[in-house]
Amino acid sequence: MRHVLGIFVLLFGCVSRAAAQAPSSLEAEVLQPPTATRLAAIHAAANRDGWATQVESLRRTALLAYSRDKLAAAEGWFHVYRWSALFAEQESSFVPRWVEAVNAAKVGHADLNRLINARPQTLGASLSRDLQGWLTSNAAFSHEFFALISPVDYLPAVFAILDTLYRADPARFKANASLALAIAVVFDVPPPPNWPHGQVSPAALPRRFPAPLEAYGWWLKQEQLGRTFHKFSRLGADDLKFVVDTAAPFAELEWAEKIADYPLGQLAKAYTMVCYRTDRVANNVAIWPGKTYRMTDILKDGGICCDQAYFATNVGKARGVPTLFFYGAGNDGRHAWFGFLDGNQKWQLDAGRYAEQRFVTGYARDPQTWREISDHELQFLSERFRELPSFRQSRVHSDFAADFLSAGDAVTAGIASRKAVSFERRNQPAWETLIAAAQKAGRDAKTVEAIVREAALAFQSYPDLEALYVTRVAESLRARGQVSEADAEVGRVAKKNRGKRSDLSAQQARDTVVRSFSSQTLPEQIRVYNTTLDTLGRGAGIAFFDEVVVIFAEHLVQLEQPAEAVRAVERARRTLKVEPNSQLDQESARLLTRLKATK
Repeated sequence: MRHVLGIFVLLFGCVSRAAAQAPSSLEAEVLQPPTATRLAAIHAAANRDGWATQVESLRRTALLAYSRDKLAAAEGWFHVYRWSALFAEQESSFVPRWVEAVNAAKVGHADLNRLINARPQTLGASLSRDLQGWLTSNAAFSHEFFALISPVDYLPAVFAILDTLYRADPARFKANASLALAIAVVFDVPPPPNWPHGQVSPAALPRRFPAPLEAYGWWLKQEQLGRTFHKFSRLGADDLKFVVDTAAPFAELEWAEKIADYPLGQLAKAYTMVCYRTDRVANNVAIWPGKTYRMTDILKDGGICCDQAYFATNVGKARGVPTLFFYGAGNDGRHAWFGFLDGNQKWQLDAGRYAEQRFVTGYARDPQTWREISDHELQFLSERFRELPSFRQSRVHSDFAADFLSAGDAVTAGIASRKAVSFERRNQPAWETLIAAAQKAGRDAKTVEAIVREAALAFQSYPDLEALYVTRVAESLRARGQVSEADAEVGRVAKKNRGKRSDLSAQQARDTVVRSFSSQTLPEQIRVYNTTLDTLGRGAGIAFFDEVVVIFAEHLVQLEQPAEAVRAVERARRTLKVEPNSQLDQESARLLTRLKATK
């Protein structure tokens, strides 16, 4: 009881003798979501003494509510605690952590360098006091923000953008906070130089976002004029970020509204509005040949698949439709198409995707993180399971599990993350915490492997994730000297994915071949390559060529074995499905020509 009262003293200030004698009323308040009155008092104290003075007491309060299994209260107090920690953090501590996250995610580019210099201020200094108060008191926005935010979001800019939009019109901000958040997490850093695709020069297509306030006003105006197919209030920031991420100026989007006036159910037709330029394909003109890359240019001059997909995605965005530019590899070559969110809030991912080419997997850029995502990962968005009460309970447990782990309490973190996955097995962060907690608690390798196998089983309907966890099991087995068992694990999943997910099969085949480079002799490496080609390469296409054949041939050239490299490619041409005059035929022939020139 003395410990509980100590928490109350920290949170609520000095207590009266009566309160000290009977703290149950204060405890009852803690075991409920924070009230407006209490939040106002916390905000006032933070304005007087700084947010840093509030962090630990708010964390302890959240932990108390969680320990009593009051999840709604725990979530509410935890969000306020997280806001206080962010507001109190110095940019000088945030920026190095952000740089590390960007490097780990491999989403860095030269234009990010200007963001590295931290200012001598807290993150909260970018937010007005009024907005700080609204953020900490709005449970719905807090839930959305902390569910969306990622380690690669540049929070100084995210907060500055939110503050700009709030100051311009607080009432409008409060009514359209999800759109504001989407703009903030997309516009916080400059886009990469090869976005939305790399087949157009920077001179023809400057990759720049408009001013956040201009973008915010334009999208809201389009909705007010009845020009958007989706009501923004019905979409979260995790959908709206795929609306605001456009490289086309607003004038072009307004033109697109008029020229491509398809209803939402027929949006796929926007792709074929652009005449396909077979002459560019025949002459291998992959880069847009024009001086400008306006949508009017594309429609007038025609283009190849990447131009068709770019045009169509922007037609959709002009109408307030979340759209994705996809690129992928099939049997015969590479292709680009697009996806969009339909009227039932389901992702349609095959607009312009040629079934006869078997483009089995498409990849898009997440404009928030600029990380590559596959179309199968978008199942998570389409399934909407994150909106279920069970997932919300799961997320409360996983949030506390992550906090326990960061505080060094691996045992309690493991208990909390186990509860999280019991509520929702698709909560991947919870699985990651559960695995990390077991490792930090000193569990033996077999115990950790068992948890990783559980995760693989939980995601067996999501090939990307299943392959991720199976690969980690295999790595652990190899570290314990069980090489044949590791190879069997990887081989099983590779064969399972060979039909529907040949990209994953190719990646695992690459890992097998590359692993032989450092551990086996040259004859053994060639034998591994040939066996992998025979077992996983038959009927495979350009993905296998990119991931395995090219890499192995270049490795042999580095070893000054050009004749072996030629034999490896020739064997691949006989084994892979190479259609005459296809892109795979042309690229493999060019590779052979280059290799023969080195002999």
